[in-house]
Amino acid sequence: MAMTFRNKLYRQMHQGAYRGTGLSLINKIVLGFICFSVGVVILETERPLYWANYTTFVIIDYTIGVLFTIEYLARLWSSGEDPRYKGAFGKLRYMVTPAALIDLLVIIPFFLLSNSNYFLARFVRLFRLFALAKFGRYSEALLLVQDAVWSRRHELFMSFILTSVILLVSSTVMWAVEDGEAFESIPRALWWGVITLTTVGYGDVYPQTVAGKICSGLTAIAGIGLIAMPAGILAAAFSEAFQRHKMVVLERREHSVEVPRIKVDSPRVSATRLEASTAKDNTAEGSKDSEEA
Repeated sequence: MAMTFRNKLYRQMHQGAYRGTGLSLINKIVLGFICFSVGVVILETERPLYWANYTTFVIIDYTIGVLFTIEYLARLWSSGEDPRYKGAFGKLRYMVTPAALIDLLVIIPFFLLSNSNYFLARFVRLFRLFALAKFGRYSEALLLVQDAVWSRRHELFMSFILTSVILLVSSTVMWAVEDGEAFESIPRALWWGVITLTTVGYGDVYPQTVAGKICSGLTAIAGIGLIAMPAGILAAAFSEAFQRHKMVVLERREHSVEVPRIKVDSPRVSATRLEASTAKDNTAEGSKDSEEA
């Protein structure tokens, strides 16, 4: 059965449907435009360079925006090949998927160029860096990381709760025993708790009393263990995820059956070769039966 254009486009645009090795040609081109787009955003933050080449940058921005829009529409149209996204409601269902939302967030800033408001222009360019998130659909390693984090979500949540409790308790103690502007309230003391618990220690806020110094030391020591806890959880999860992926790949290789490919020059030549091969096999079987008799 001949493949339709939409089916061919679907296999090229959606990496999960691609039957070749590595990335499809279209996805390789898209990755190149993503890298180029991020490079342009970085260069545009250099104000003298940007204003000296303003027209060139505007043309590049709109060109990349149009190309990303075409890519988004092509993905949306070809998604109908997936049974989950057939029909009008299926298209809406695809549009609210995380990958499609990221694609949309990447497109919008290209058509919201506002140089009259400097803060808005910087905010828009910040959103354009969402193009980096598009790498997620092409990287199998990132999918493994996502699987590892999700498999340990309960342990990580408990680690976060424990960290929050220690942070709140230590900040409350410092608010009670310390005097000074930095510890006038618990929210202000939380800044000290964050930089102490993470063992950063900027030095802008520090205790003056003996009780405060003792609390600060205990908090810093507790921070070492709290930082190591999620790191150990994630390390074990990553190891398990990669081992599962390795086993799946090995199982696929063991159960795969290699089918020899025959080069077909023409239908007549192919039929002739097939008849010759069949006759040769029959001759060999006949000679074997005669020898046994």
